[in-house]
Amino acid sequence: MSKTMQDILAMIEEYDIEMIDFKMVDINGQYRHVTIPAKNFSEDTMVSGIGFDASNYGYAVVEKSDMVFIPDPDTAVIDPFCSIPTLSMTGNAMIIDSPENRPLAQYPRNIVLAAEQYMKDSGVADTMLILPEFEFYLFDQVGWSVQPNDISAQIDAVQSYWNSAVQGQGVVVPKQKAYHAAKPFDAAYECRSEMCMHMADAGIRINYHHPEVAASGQFEIEPQLGKMSEMADASMMIKYIIRNTALKYGKTATFMPKPIYGEAGSGMHVHMLLLKDGQPVFSDDEGYAHLSREAHWFMGGLLKHIHSLCALTNPSTNSFKRLVPGFEAPVTVGYATSNRSAVIRIPAYAKSPDKRRFELRNPDATCNPYFCYAAILMAGLDGIKNQIDPHENGWGPYDVNLYHLPEEEKAKLQGLPTSLEEALDALEADHDYLTAGGVFPEELLKNFIRTKREECRQLSAIPHPAEYDKYFNL
Repeated sequence: MSKTMQDILAMIEEYDIEMIDFKMVDINGQYRHVTIPAKNFSEDTMVSGIGFDASNYGYAVVEKSDMVFIPDPDTAVIDPFCSIPTLSMTGNAMIIDSPENRPLAQYPRNIVLAAEQYMKDSGVADTMLILPEFEFYLFDQVGWSVQPNDISAQIDAVQSYWNSAVQGQGVVVPKQKAYHAAKPFDAAYECRSEMCMHMADAGIRINYHHPEVAASGQFEIEPQLGKMSEMADASMMIKYIIRNTALKYGKTATFMPKPIYGEAGSGMHVHMLLLKDGQPVFSDDEGYAHLSREAHWFMGGLLKHIHSLCALTNPSTNSFKRLVPGFEAPVTVGYATSNRSAVIRIPAYAKSPDKRRFELRNPDATCNPYFCYAAILMAGLDGIKNQIDPHENGWGPYDVNLYHLPEEEKAKLQGLPTSLEEALDALEADHDYLTAGGVFPEELLKNFIRTKREECRQLSAIPHPAEYDKYFNL
């Protein structure tokens, strides 16, 4: 339900709001914010916005970098982590033009809105529903150092198997055996429940939360299906709530895809389906897994562009330490039903026509969710436009466990990129599907690739502790 200026003023009065916090998003998908006293808030604030320098957010704008942020009243929520009563809003970045402002095309929220409009203009669908699964670790202690004389990281989770000799109550979880473990082994139950309660207060509906596979503090929170643009906003808020609630409990949260060697990585599997006039586009009783030809073409688009997509869905060097065989991470370019070893998995439990869908399993939460979701939609629409059939292209369906194939059969399979550099190479070569309709500006992609390449260069120059183990005495 849309909120009006009067609704915002009523919230300010009802909750004795002292501050209005405007949350903006940088190129990496992190919140930045500007706060004003509530007494300074007026209708002009909603129209004229708040000024900011876009270049400090990582956007290489051709225009002057001075922009304005226009709050979206529909995103107004009470921030539960501020001791001073604070109302929080996100919104859109605009270019200061005369006589009217226009959307900054590089701003993540504007890209998602542009992708949704491109979908509507295509006539294929008018709504994309997505469900991202948020996997993360909660640590009781973490510290790291990158100094000339000290390159190290230390982490601890009290219930981890490595504490079996020091945990006085003996409440430890065996390695890789934490999936759905109940109390007393689930040491973060109350913390996660409070996270979900805060999410509900923010208007984010939650399916469930539970311990994940890794014994060293890995968990999952799964929201319900939602409209893509709204779920992009919700993804930012979910990460914000998880991090801040964790701190309240003396823990720290991380969405790093592979924070612990030898334990399961954390992904952000994205379920998706399309609707047109309220009717499911992906459902067909006669199709494979009861999916329509449009659904298969959408999957074909994702698989055709998966290498370049990885630059936006998995934009960290650490992402590719998760995408390795043996930890339920997808490593094979293909699709299948109920098969976690393929990049696209069709859940067999989604039986009703309005729930029939599939999930893309390679993304992780180091991504900018706006870029990630918009890119997924654009790749899928390209598949429908060009009728890219995944079966005809040899991408499945793979209804076998791909990890257990003989080596000669594995050699025939196409894999995901093995590094961020490889994914960036793919994005550089294959991005016309993203720039279609002007959804992703070419300048943004060039700047993103340039920034990420520099990130890779910096990290590749730093000696790794494991290199001492391998090479110190050679």
